Amino acid sequence: MIRIRDTKHENTAGFLSSAISVAEYYGFVPADTVPPREKNRDEKRISHGDINFARRDERTLAASAKHCANLKSSQRALMVWRMATPRGGERPDNVTLELHVIGTPLPIAEALLIVVSDAIAAEAGVEKRTLTLNSIGTHESSNRFVRDVGTFLRKHVESIAPALRPRAAQDPLGTLVQLIEREHPGLARAPQSVEYLIEEERRRFWDIIEYLEAMSMPYELNPRLLGSRECWSHTLFELSTKDQETGATIPIVFGGRYDPLTARVTGSPVPSAIASISCEIHGKTKARSEQKPNASIFFAHLGTESRRRALKVLELLRRESIPVHQSLMYERMGDQMHKAKELATPFMLILGHKEAMEGTILVRETFTNSQEAVPIEDLVSYLRRHRIGVTA
Repeated sequence: MIRIRDTKHENTAGFLSSAISVAEYYGFVPADTVPPREKNRDEKRISHGDINFARRDERTLAASAKHCANLKSSQRALMVWRMATPRGGERPDNVTLELHVIGTPLPIAEALLIVVSDAIAAEAGVEKRTLTLNSIGTHESSNRFVRDVGTFLRKHVESIAPALRPRAAQDPLGTLVQLIEREHPGLARAPQSVEYLIEEERRRFWDIIEYLEAMSMPYELNPRLLGSRECWSHTLFELSTKDQETGATIPIVFGGRYDPLTARVTGSPVPSAIASISCEIHGKTKARSEQKPNASIFFAHLGTESRRRALKVLELLRRESIPVHQSLMYERMGDQMHKAKELATPFMLILGHKEAMEGTILVRETFTNSQEAVPIEDLVSYLRRHRIGVTA
């Protein structure tokens, strides 16, 4: 949970206003502005009571998953933010800002959530941030991992609290999460989920790591970052900071891909990912809505490598307050060009594979189709010199 005293803000409202501004720069919109989709009467849904939750925050996520997966969108992927409603058993002195990417199974969803979450924390003045990652694969492929966790628990049953022992047989992974939270001394010998990933899942996990390396963002692998298989699949991530007085780790962001939970609570297999940012309640809490300038630039990419490097360019432009429309969730250039035409932006930034390798980007004037290759390190000064996308 982010503590206001660790930020540059005077109250919770100031932090939330800043966080929402960063999220909306990247294209996230308020969830309450998106209409719900028509529900299929044949959808089979599962109540929360039928789900084995492993983490305290998963019950709140279940309500959010049901809400967000039922939103209607004509976009390739829907990106929304919402304030989560605390549920029973949770701390009453904090508020949670959730960022959701709905509708794409691609690793860019998790990568974008990590980048935006880190940008929010950095903008707020949170220092010494640490990003940790883990992958639990899919429910089908992690059966051997869970089986070995069960074997591990049986070997150490005498050291497990009596109240937790009955759960060990029915929900080994949830029990392991509880032991991790209680800092059980035998955890060093527990099975690690990444060792059980199949090749496709390893490749997917590595794709996210390559996004982070393209951003020059340090990270650590943490095998103790786990959650219920009925809620999560593939990547889990956590952003934390250090208490300067005690040295204790303070988690501030948790997230990952929650496809299994969406399928269970809505009856629809909708790809879904989240970053949940928790902040203490201190003083005013109502975020201020700011007028956003209209973007006159559309940012397009071509190819996997250019998409990886696009995140760093977008963050550069955000820090310089140059608004752009982006299309990171699109794969084909034709789709991106169609979107740019709909938006009728007078300028485009195009990052292809060649440009990504050379460290340049194309600046194109839409009306004339004239374009110029500009070194990325000179992009901001070029745009300001030509008054492209500059509002002041």
